Amino acid sequence: VQLQASGGGLVQPGGSLRLSCVASGNNFRSYAIGWFRQAPGKEREGVSCVNTVDGSTYYADSVKGRFTISRDSAKNEVYLEMNNLKTEDTATYYCALGFPIGLTDYMKAHEYGYWGQGTQVTVSS
Repeated sequence: VQLQASGGGLVQPGGSLRLSCVASGNNFRSYAIGWFRQAPGKEREGVSCVNTVDGSTYYADSVKGRFTISRDSAKNEVYLEMNNLKTEDTATYYCALGFPIGLTDYMKAHEYGYWGQGTQVTVSS
């Protein structure tokens, strides 16, 4: 399984970015794709996740109302639309594939065994 994240960049506060994650070599029937981020000196945290079977989505409180996760099953792509970006959103963003079971497991990095290489998002004026 390979995951390729892209779409990061430099944006001013209040701006928008759209991240893309392409999964290849995946023959799993039921899995989740999650977006995580890690800022320097901080732990990796869950941002948003989607169950690819029933479409359930999950968001960190810090991004609710600003970020939207979506997927294109035909293309094996998952997107993260990020609006009204704040300086505290600055981080390296990773997409990951995993098999969380409980509702509280979806935003936990250790539930995901396959990771992409990360894409840098910098929010600065």
